[in-house]
Amino acid sequence: MTSLLPIVNEGLPTGLVPTFASRVAGGALRRNQLNQLQINLGKLCNQTCTHCHVDAGPTKKRENMDDRTADRLLELVAECSSITTVDLTGGAPEMNPNFRRLATTFREAGLRVIDRCNLTILSEPGFDWVAEFLAEHEIDVVASLPCYLEDNVDGQRGGGVFGRSIDGLLKLNELGYRRGSVTHRLDLVYNPTGPSLPPDQAKLEADYRRELSVRYGIEFGSLLTITNIPIRRYAQYLQKRGLLDDYLRLLSDNFNPNAADEVMCRSLVSISWDGQIYDCDFNQMIGLSQKPRTVWSIGSLDELIDQPIALADHCYGCTAGAGSGCGGALLH
Repeated sequence: MTSLLPIVNEGLPTGLVPTFASRVAGGALRRNQLNQLQINLGKLCNQTCTHCHVDAGPTKKRENMDDRTADRLLELVAECSSITTVDLTGGAPEMNPNFRRLATTFREAGLRVIDRCNLTILSEPGFDWVAEFLAEHEIDVVASLPCYLEDNVDGQRGGGVFGRSIDGLLKLNELGYRRGSVTHRLDLVYNPTGPSLPPDQAKLEADYRRELSVRYGIEFGSLLTITNIPIRRYAQYLQKRGLLDDYLRLLSDNFNPNAADEVMCRSLVSISWDGQIYDCDFNQMIGLSQKPRTVWSIGSLDELIDQPIALADHCYGCTAGAGSGCGGALLH
């Protein structure tokens, strides 16, 4: 197991924090089941956010899933009985031409499909079909909204993003995405705007629910708090401000072994836009794996069960405090 420190910052002194693997019982984690597949459709996005670990943006037109890779994924999922959830992410996943085909086919197979939506895509020219498509096919929406205050959101995600996000949420509410809906589930995602751990998820959810309801009449299901992972663009953002070392120490100092038992990589695999297989979306973004695999080098997704998980020091981000995953805090 190698340390990630040279990856996030080649000038960082070794020994800054104990290696993550040294903190895990037995020095290793294994995937003990596989019920969720996360598919990154590409890096093309209509936004450029400071916390983005994908380095997504409007210029990333090459790094996007082609028809051949999408076809192979449909084959693999159809033959895997343990998969219950497919999580479509990006970039803005809706900008990939295969988004609708994948989402429709997975829903027809009875799988839960999640769209990781940035909300502003709903008002992007040429994408006015997205909201109605999601509602028609009863696709769950996990929407990014790092704060209920305009200045904080626009500071992290760009000018005007907050207003367009509110408009997007109101549109989804109109289409049936409301609190308590079983068929039209809408969850929001909170990322800290600075180098800190997320606050208590339940308390922050109450704040979000109150403020969004009073100010805009918006309803949503749950709030998911996710720790920012110090890789790629976010690591560079911290490094430029002289905050990277302190943030890594913060994550290490708050390591929670109970959260390590619940990390998402123990029941999930992540597929990149070009068909490479990783233990999680974060490992994918730095090309970290125990054994190189692609959707064409395996005969079945079942081969990925009971396999060791590649670990590095960014894993502290998922195991600090209450823990963090694509479904929010790991411990409640």
